[in-house]
Amino acid sequence: MKITVFTSNQPRHISLINNLASISDEVFAIQECNTVFPGEVDDFFKRSDIMQQYFRNVISAENNYFGDISFLPRNVRSLSIKTGDLSRLPPKVLEQAMQSDLFVVFGASYIRGWLIDELVAKKAINIHMGISPYYRGSSCNFWALYDNNPHYVGSTIHMLSKGLDSGEMLYHAIPRFDGEEPFEFTMKSVKAAHESLVDRIASGKIHEMGSHKQDKTQEVRYTRNKDFDDRVAGQFLERNLSATDLGATFAEAEYPSLLHPYWY
Repeated sequence: MKITVFTSNQPRHISLINNLASISDEVFAIQECNTVFPGEVDDFFKRSDIMQQYFRNVISAENNYFGDISFLPRNVRSLSIKTGDLSRLPPKVLEQAMQSDLFVVFGASYIRGWLIDELVAKKAINIHMGISPYYRGSSCNFWALYDNNPHYVGSTIHMLSKGLDSGEMLYHAIPRFDGEEPFEFTMKSVKAAHESLVDRIASGKIHEMGSHKQDKTQEVRYTRNKDFDDRVAGQFLERNLSATDLGATFAEAEYPSLLHPYWY
């Protein structure tokens, strides 16, 4: 089996590539690259003291679950490009990668043009870090915690569509709360997404799952990249949420309606 994955270059993205490589003969990995020092280097996220403080927590949690950046396995063919360049690539550049048996999108930029048309036709699968249809857009699990909704932290595995995070859903992957601190808990949701998808690809179950339309009337919050700024990050850090706080919320909260949930 050959798999093509459109992703990025942080440890969590590299980990997904490694996991897919473990169950396939060959992986084509198209990586849109940002700095691996977010908040410290001006890039996708601006450089500021608040962002440095915030992303120190993110990086620590990410390293705990996924390790550091690393070289890729021998059965991975990689193409590294600048974030945002993906939809500008001509078909010829991706010709070999578009001959795979399965296509996965995780952490890529918004895909447009000929590429989105072809990926939709090939039934590409997208990993959305957030529980749709409740939280859509960017940084959804951050916003779920910001809204004091830890029971809305998770991911949605859905069919790729032309609309952002609007494709028909296959299932939700949900992290079980086991006393983790907030940054650890949201990163655990990424691990849940990866483990569930790799498991269901390897077993073939992913091809047996029916897809379900999203009920957009259930939306709690829709966010864009620009919504996550110093003010919001600073407010979140000042609250200093703890595992105890999350536990207290979970004790009273009820999960929303979930589709074929994979608990991790």
